[in-house]
Amino acid sequence: MLVIGLTGGAGSGKSTVADLFAEHGAGIVDTDVIAHQLSRPPSAALDEIRTVFGDEFIAQDGSMDRPRMRELVLSDVSARGRLEAVFHPRILQLAKEQLQTLTATHHYALVVVPLLFESGRFLPLVSRTVTVDCTVERQRTRLAQRAGLTTQAIDQLLAAQFSREQRLALADEVIRNDGSREELADQVATLHRTFIKLTKSA
Repeated sequence: MLVIGLTGGAGSGKSTVADLFAEHGAGIVDTDVIAHQLSRPPSAALDEIRTVFGDEFIAQDGSMDRPRMRELVLSDVSARGRLEAVFHPRILQLAKEQLQTLTATHHYALVVVPLLFESGRFLPLVSRTVTVDCTVERQRTRLAQRAGLTTQAIDQLLAAQFSREQRLALADEVIRNDGSREELADQVATLHRTFIKLTKSA
């Protein structure tokens, strides 16, 4: 099965693009979804979070206090590294397992990884990469609509990721998301046909 890595900066529209690919029958493995699952009990990751960061990062319902953790890791690079050490190996293993289940029923699958290029950990899973691209101004506008993200938090979030130019230089394919949903859907449809051809020529 052909495996595509889908990435893009925060607020670029990765989830929307993944949904459009799913409408064409692509298998989807979303590492953000996996991370949310690991952040809720029961999860061995939560026990390690408690050990590494302390009880104050566990909410009353037993899940990880995501707003507090986000505030910490955006301001402390070492804390971000410790968090990734807890989550990334587990996310990678679950992503591999989900891909395995898709092999029998899909021609190709997308692994959605926000920090695909930054971490490098998930790159061995994929044979091609797609970056969802938009202007930084558009990213900021979309991020500002999310609950709990201040202007400072947005600045920190964008600074923690590769620049737009870095992602574009590394990507095999680029989807522009500065226009209408129809324009976005047309680009996805074109890439879908490309990926189907690749699976048939493999």
